[in-house]
Amino acid sequence: MPRIVTPMDYWANAMQMGWVMAEAQGVIAMRVMGALGFWSVPKTENSRMLNEKVFAFLKGSTDASLAAMTGKSPDVVAALAIKPIRQATRANHKRLTKRGLKRA
Repeated sequence: MPRIVTPMDYWANAMQMGWVMAEAQGVIAMRVMGALGFWSVPKTENSRMLNEKVFAFLKGSTDASLAAMTGKSPDVVAALAIKPIRQATRANHKRLTKRGLKRA
């Protein structure tokens, strides 16, 4: 018997996207402050920033495509597309927050 999709399934995806947007704004702010010399960021931050996006979007789109092709419900497809992006923004926010302001 197929799983019954409820509005809460879609709400959960919306909440995850909300977290992605909030954490991404924080990460962008810390990276900009790092470029200006106010926040402590590693020298590899610029290349890391590009590489992680490619991986997260490729993983999300692949997982979501496979789920759609196997007949999964739209909420599951969306959740699989969001998951790697959410993991990347969560990890970045946590890592950069710990580094803190640059000491003079």
